[in-house]
Amino acid sequence: MRKLFILPIRFYQKVISPLKPPSCRFYPTCSNYGIEAIEKHGAIKGGYLTIRRILRCQPFCEGGYDPVPEEKPPKKK
Repeated sequence: MRKLFILPIRFYQKVISPLKPPSCRFYPTCSNYGIEAIEKHGAIKGGYLTIRRILRCQPFCEGGYDPVPEEKPPKKK
């Protein structure tokens, strides 16, 4: 399922992104962030993190370094 979510991002990186000027306000770029988030957290949570990131990538946000959050360790009972 992860590959199914990553495939459109790779398509964007290879086909659409080269046609546009660089515009991402963050490092790593939103597409790289999306791939890393999905690989690290899975399709659902990684997809959610990616959508949140894309919504923040706009002129009213300062941007800068914004890494994918680490996985939280499981709670001890």
